[in-house]
Amino acid sequence: MRLLKEPLFHFFLIGAAIFIWFHIVAPENETTENLVTISIDKDDVALLVTQFEARWKRQPNEAELQALIDASIREEVLVREARKLGLDRGDSVIRSRLSQKMDFLTEAIAASVTPEDEDLEAYLQKNRERYATSKKVAFNQIFLGEAPGDAAIANALSAVREEQELPEFGRSTLLPASMPLTATRVVDSVFGAGFSNGLTELEPGQWGGPIQSGYGVHLVQVVAIESAQIPPLSEIRKAVLQDWRRTMSADLAQAQYEALADAYEIVVPDIAGPTK
Repeated sequence: MRLLKEPLFHFFLIGAAIFIWFHIVAPENETTENLVTISIDKDDVALLVTQFEARWKRQPNEAELQALIDASIREEVLVREARKLGLDRGDSVIRSRLSQKMDFLTEAIAASVTPEDEDLEAYLQKNRERYATSKKVAFNQIFLGEAPGDAAIANALSAVREEQELPEFGRSTLLPASMPLTATRVVDSVFGAGFSNGLTELEPGQWGGPIQSGYGVHLVQVVAIESAQIPPLSEIRKAVLQDWRRTMSADLAQAQYEALADAYEIVVPDIAGPTK
């Protein structure tokens, strides 16, 4: 059955087993009271505002304040659930550490799930730009100097097109006269940002220009262009798996928080008015 192969199904099975185990091993006298109300009052909001001001030297706007309140509620939900599981036993770190432990559990669960290749392939296709190789270009170039006149450029271009070979009149430079198939970002690192953009617009095999680099003006003969490509999954499986698990972990952490938060009645003040 397809359901048995779903990563999320595996997550919920493993997650349920882990949470049940923690409930079993946690002594009753160390679990917290079963409170179902989380109340954020105006004093709590004022404290959040004060902490924000101390860090950013200004008051938060409404959206920022709402984000602070949401983060505080999230921490309280995860802290309470962590204490129910006994995760605070013998731990002297601050409350945020307990919240982090709940997130660490989710990350561990996500890391334990092994997706099917079709799941990774779907993730790869959804994030093609992330894994695409750079466009590559091979070319010859003649450096004409920092600022040659229009007539000099026209004469040089005419001469090189007739001879179809590297002429003697190019200016001496330490820049390579030729480059094999090279990623455009590497070309730009040698000749200056944006140089490769001009190359990809030239007709392969023909001398063209002028092309401006960070050093001056060039005539260029593009030898070959290789478009950006998406490597097959078999070649980048490790990287795709790592990214898939990172994304899955974030999605599952949010889903877990929302499921836990549903068990609480959350009360917050109206923040539309003054906060102090």
